[in-house]
Amino acid sequence: MNRTPSLPPGPAAAGWGLAVLTAINLFNYLDRWVVASVVESLKKDLALDDFRIGLLATGFIVVYTFTSPLFGILGDRGSRPRLLALGVGIWSVATALAGRATGFVSLFLARSAVGIGEAAYGTISPGLLADYYPKSRRGRVFAVFFVAIPVGSALGYVVGGLVDHRWGWRAAFYVAGLPGLLLALAALALPDPPRGSQDEEGAVPEGPAPSTRQVYRDLFRNVPFLLTVLGYAAYTFAIGGLAFWAPAFLERMRGVPKSQATVEFGAIVVVTGLVGTFAGGWLGDLLLKRWKEAYLWVSGVATLLAVPFAFVALSSPSRAVYLPAMVVTEILLFVSTGPVNSAIVNVVSPGERASAVALSIFAIHVLGDVPSPPLIGAISEATDLARALLMVPAAIAVAGAVWTWAAWRGERAASGPP
Repeated sequence: MNRTPSLPPGPAAAGWGLAVLTAINLFNYLDRWVVASVVESLKKDLALDDFRIGLLATGFIVVYTFTSPLFGILGDRGSRPRLLALGVGIWSVATALAGRATGFVSLFLARSAVGIGEAAYGTISPGLLADYYPKSRRGRVFAVFFVAIPVGSALGYVVGGLVDHRWGWRAAFYVAGLPGLLLALAALALPDPPRGSQDEEGAVPEGPAPSTRQVYRDLFRNVPFLLTVLGYAAYTFAIGGLAFWAPAFLERMRGVPKSQATVEFGAIVVVTGLVGTFAGGWLGDLLLKRWKEAYLWVSGVATLLAVPFAFVALSSPSRAVYLPAMVVTEILLFVSTGPVNSAIVNVVSPGERASAVALSIFAIHVLGDVPSPPLIGAISEATDLARALLMVPAAIAVAGAVWTWAAWRGERAASGPP
């Protein structure tokens, strides 16, 4: 069968692509968390209660989750730079329009529309990066790409808070949204190499694209992919619950002042995110020379090692004990960020990568950080927050166990029958 010529971008073009996509990812997370930095101003100016403030996050995540599969299919068939530019443009305009909101409905619609744009970007970028770099470098590449998560999240708090304090909450949305229009133009100019051009088996064969049903049928039959995503869902359950409730836990259960609790946990996330994400990407690529399933081994073992530290961090009343334990926990959790996403794109065919990432996004949110904060809150109401948060190390253990078993299973399959 004829194949599309393999024409991967050169080092300079690949580096530029990584820089643009990382910058977009940084603004992606800055935008997500800018709302949290202006909550009190929104409540005062628009007369919103906590329930409706919470719905702003729900609206975004629901739209983001349920539109991801659509953009996954489009990303496997159409021009990826054009779809990226469209997505970044939509979320940038929607973010800026939130600054023009006159009440809850207009603000809710604007924030929900952000999910459409981010679904386009989030599903397509990993596969595009995989076509910029070979398998041997993807752990480090994804580490660079995903380090934008802790940095962008922290900037959302800092930038949003500072702009709100000086010029008001409306200006905070303008500052978060409008620069994205320039990034949309940059995305439009990104190279779009043949799918699979950096893989040993070569580019995707020419011919009609498989149907949507066939693509998702193949993904649901791909056991290594399903196991990786299942572990990712348990991981996201833990991360989502911890991120949402950690500041309240520090304030309520450990007596840390409110302002200090938020800044303290934010600083931990930024520092541990940088250290853990880069360490995981480097280690995954290093071990890939020896083990086929190195990315899953790194993710699984690091996550299992995080379990006892997470338990100590959430159960010890001593600051001298729980604070270092929390730092170690976060580092070990961030270690898996690059490797597990590398594992997802490597375990599916190049022509299915956007759909695979889309299905992963859908699963990890529906099973992960959508239910975990309210479930932990419900248990907290029945007992207390310290006991409720013990669900976090339990979920971490499940994630580590699933990834480690998937790695062992993959190595055994690769070695063949004795």
